[in-house]
Amino acid sequence: MTARKGYLLLENGSVFAGKLLGQLSPTSGEVVFNTSMVGYDQVISDPSYAGQIVIMTFPLIGNYGINRHHLESDTPWLRALVARELCPESGCQHYQQEMRLDEYLQDNNIPCLTGVDTRALTRMIRTRGTMGGVIVDSLDAKEELIKSANLGLQPPPEGFVMQVSRKVITHLGSGSSKRIVLMDFGVKKSIITSLLRLGCEVLIVPAATTASEIMALNPDGVLLSNGPGDPLNCPYAIHTISNLLGKLPIFGICLGHQLLALALGGDTYKMPFGHRGGNHPVKNLQNGRVFITSQNHGYAVNKDSLKDPDLELSFINLNDNSVEGLRHRHLALMSVQFHPEAAPGPEDTRYLFDDFMTMIA
Repeated sequence: MTARKGYLLLENGSVFAGKLLGQLSPTSGEVVFNTSMVGYDQVISDPSYAGQIVIMTFPLIGNYGINRHHLESDTPWLRALVARELCPESGCQHYQQEMRLDEYLQDNNIPCLTGVDTRALTRMIRTRGTMGGVIVDSLDAKEELIKSANLGLQPPPEGFVMQVSRKVITHLGSGSSKRIVLMDFGVKKSIITSLLRLGCEVLIVPAATTASEIMALNPDGVLLSNGPGDPLNCPYAIHTISNLLGKLPIFGICLGHQLLALALGGDTYKMPFGHRGGNHPVKNLQNGRVFITSQNHGYAVNKDSLKDPDLELSFINLNDNSVEGLRHRHLALMSVQFHPEAAPGPEDTRYLFDDFMTMIA
């Protein structure tokens, strides 16, 4: 792929120069960073990054190419990728490689800005919070471009979740164990694989599926998936979950965790720069164990908003004490802010899928 001079212009007017690979038109979005050292292929294919320009803080990416088996969705939804260095063609020699990273980005019309001082860029975001940004090949009409950077924070008219969610029901698995309805808010393939590995029959339904439609499928439990954007932009999902409470066992992951908290009367807030990476420590409040987890979210549950006396915290984040998990003393429900399926990251908390099966049983 041919490179040319390129720039990332932030809404505060800061400019980071580099080499631009990919499309010519300006690309705007919310600028966020991910601290994972490996798993760039799973990061860029995670639907939760819809609408975002993703910075990889690890300095060299692309060294093992792309294998479609490892991708988390068929279509990547991020707006653009920013890296310090992409592995040169001569360095991509992994035996599982099907194509180079730059080839994958080009095939999916995702611009990539390389040669950027990602350390300085990440430090700025950690200090000032996530910002809108725009990737361009010219800084002419800078004031207009700054307006474009601000517009990059706006979701599409239908919302990010409706943009990435599937439109029809998908039926997977033989059903030799339990029938699980998986509400698709932007689900990663690894979550689906985790359920299939346990022998579940999985019915993946669109995000706007109603409670009555879910009950008509006669499931044993419901899993609320991860997904992009502000949970308050999904009132249809909150309404559905509210009508399922007490009727079926429910397990919420990431955005699903936030939506479950909202359905239980809680509130959420936007974090300064979110949690994105495979090295976030959380503490299990039931037994005191600490786990290193994979995370990808920019919103969190407000602990003080949880008024139900029977709703208890199950996990907290050891870096900032944010809510990482919920359980109910009487209702069959559980949720976690982190990703027990990892991909990328540690799989220490994969046992939570087994806990969900036990809850159903």
